[in-house]
Amino acid sequence: MEVVIITFLFFAAFFFLIVLFSMIKILREYERGVIFRLGRYSQTKGPGMIILIPFVDKIVKVSLRTLVMDVPSQDIVTKDNISVKVNAVVYFRVIQPDKAVIEVQDFLFATSQIAQTTLRSVLGQSEMDELLSERESINRKLQKIIDEHTEPWGIKVSNVEVKQIDLPVEMQRAMAKQAEAEREKRAKIIHANGEFEASKKLAEAAAVISKEPISLQLRYLQTLTEIATEKNSTIVFPLPIDLIATFVKFIEKR
Repeated sequence: MEVVIITFLFFAAFFFLIVLFSMIKILREYERGVIFRLGRYSQTKGPGMIILIPFVDKIVKVSLRTLVMDVPSQDIVTKDNISVKVNAVVYFRVIQPDKAVIEVQDFLFATSQIAQTTLRSVLGQSEMDELLSERESINRKLQKIIDEHTEPWGIKVSNVEVKQIDLPVEMQRAMAKQAEAEREKRAKIIHANGEFEASKKLAEAAAVISKEPISLQLRYLQTLTEIATEKNSTIVFPLPIDLIATFVKFIEKR
C-alpha cells in the first residue's frame, strides 16, 4: 500500500512540475508572446515572465528585432530590353506581433515573395541607365511598395538595397566602349579649348608687336638664345616675315 502511495505521489509531483513549466514562460526583451485562449486571440504579452492557463492557452513567440532578408537573384528584362540579374537585401521588423501571426501564415516567406515580385516589377519598368545611375531612387521606390504590401501584416520595411547588377558580357563591352568614347570626347574638347586660348594670346601678342616693331627684333634675338644650347652643333636662324615680304616686293618691281 505504501509503495502505491509513494508511486502516486511521485507521478503527482511529476505532473505538477509539467503543469508548472507549461504555465510559466519567460520572454526576452525583444520577444512578444501572442496568446490564444481556446483557439481565439486573447492578448499580446511580454517581455518578462508570463503565466498561462494550462491546456487552455497557447503562445506564439515573435521577435521584434530587425530582420535582414536576402532577396535571391532575379532574371529581369529592363525597359530597353536588356537582360540582367539583380539581387537585393530587405531590412524589416515586426511592429504588431498579433497581425504578423493572425493575418498571414508565414510572414517571413510572404515578405520574401513580395520582395521578389516587387524587384522584378520595378526594375522591369526602368531602363539600364536608371539602374546604374539612379540606385537611390530605385531603392526608395522598392521600400515604399514593399512596405505598403506588408503593412497589413504588422511589418515595417525600413530599407531596401539593390546589391548587385550582373550585366551580360556584350553589354559590359559596349559600356566600356561608350566610356572610352566619352573620355576621348572630353580630351578633344579640352585640347580645342587650349588651342582657342592659345590663339587668343597669340593674337594679343601680335597686336603688341605691331605697335612696337622693335619688339619683333627683340623676340628674334630671344629665339636665337633659346635655340643655341650648350651642346647644339646646328643653329637655325629664323627669317623674319617682313624681310621675306620686302624681298618679294623687290623681285616683283624688277
